[in-house]
Amino acid sequence: MIELGKYQTMEIRRLVDFGAYLSRPGEDEEVLLPARYLPEEHEVGQQLEVFVYNDSDDRPVAVTEHPYATVGEFAFLSVNAVNDVGAFMDWGLPKDLLVPYSEQKVKMRRGGIYLVYVYVDKTSNRVVASAKVEKFLGNAYPDYRPGQKVSALVVEHTPIGYKVIVDNLHRGIIYANEIFRPIELEETVTAFVKQVRPDGKIDLTLNDKARKRQDELGERILAHLAQAGAAPVGDKTAPEVIEMIFSCSKKDFKKAVGHLYRDKKIVITPEGTLALPE
Repeated sequence: MIELGKYQTMEIRRLVDFGAYLSRPGEDEEVLLPARYLPEEHEVGQQLEVFVYNDSDDRPVAVTEHPYATVGEFAFLSVNAVNDVGAFMDWGLPKDLLVPYSEQKVKMRRGGIYLVYVYVDKTSNRVVASAKVEKFLGNAYPDYRPGQKVSALVVEHTPIGYKVIVDNLHRGIIYANEIFRPIELEETVTAFVKQVRPDGKIDLTLNDKARKRQDELGERILAHLAQAGAAPVGDKTAPEVIEMIFSCSKKDFKKAVGHLYRDKKIVITPEGTLALPE
């Protein structure tokens, strides 16, 4: 099935004077790739990566150009025109992206830059955008471990830091004391998870030292288990014993053990101590 608003690999099914008709391998549904997008060397059966959206007549069409955002993504886009239907945004393709009036938080104006979410409207089967971004965020509880690398779109500056959108799915924040280089609104940065809060929002840092420290501690724990066969330590072990064996705090030890256990690199015995999987 051809997916609107997404990149996909398709093959040339047949050639015509004005382009080529493409289909997904093993499927019959076709879409036109206009002649100006065909590579100089092309033939039936050749595979191409294309983006599919609706042309000015609302027919699906394939292009080899890359839009600024695809379906399921957030982006800051500028308004090229406004009419009685809504606002039309520049998203890097010949046909602008519509934001209907019903999907605008404030009345959009020509030349303005707004944060929007790109999606397929089920009623019209068109790729459109919405500035009411809140309804597209936090619809699933985030499943991240501390130190995990994520992509964060910077959307708002606050007195305590920057609000971000994490992996086009979740709300997050990078506190001012976790920022070690200048960042700007509309920028997409690589960040690392500090914690997932009960409300589903994610605290992030731009500093990956904590992640590296956890990884190094995990390696020390695995090395100790490989040498000793087991480690008579667990949640009830005194902090000074953990410090003596692994040169770390009990808090860091518990985090590292949690990561190793979730990754199935260790097992926890009925006595609450650590061992390698059999």
